[in-house]
Amino acid sequence: MTGRKSEYSYNELLKCANGELFAPDSPKLPLPPMLMLDRITHISDSDGSNGKGSIAAELDINTDLWFFKCHFQGDPVMPGCLGIDALWQMLGFYVGWIGGIGVGRALGVGNIKFSDMVLPNVSVLKYGVDVKRVIKGKLYVAVADGWLELDNKKIYEISDLRVGVFKKKDV
Repeated sequence: MTGRKSEYSYNELLKCANGELFAPDSPKLPLPPMLMLDRITHISDSDGSNGKGSIAAELDINTDLWFFKCHFQGDPVMPGCLGIDALWQMLGFYVGWIGGIGVGRALGVGNIKFSDMVLPNVSVLKYGVDVKRVIKGKLYVAVADGWLELDNKKIYEISDLRVGVFKKKDV
């Protein structure tokens, strides 16, 4: 098990997906191709606009990514739901990083605003999550706002992302 750090490489994210990064029964990231992160560039439990923590991550974009081949033929674009899923992945990782035990599940979002799209000519997609609240008890629930950024411009803004981490018998 790796100690709690403030940055994680792709190989470390794969270890999380395989249950080898935190405690064995911690929430896991999905495996590729559903893993929508190449690295976590920052994670903290004490910063952000609410003082509850923040996470920053990146995905390298190239024309070979699986979703460009099927969404849409002749008009490739990253599905918006994959960007939202990346933010849920980050928030679930955060709950494992702070010690949550169980399986992670997306619980919903508040509002979603798309102002642009991710095309294959982009090089790096940046994600951000600003934690608003974490409820720790029989289960963990984390609530955050998130965004996707291209060229220092927010193109997705999502409020009230919610992730729950449940003991396996409760799922």
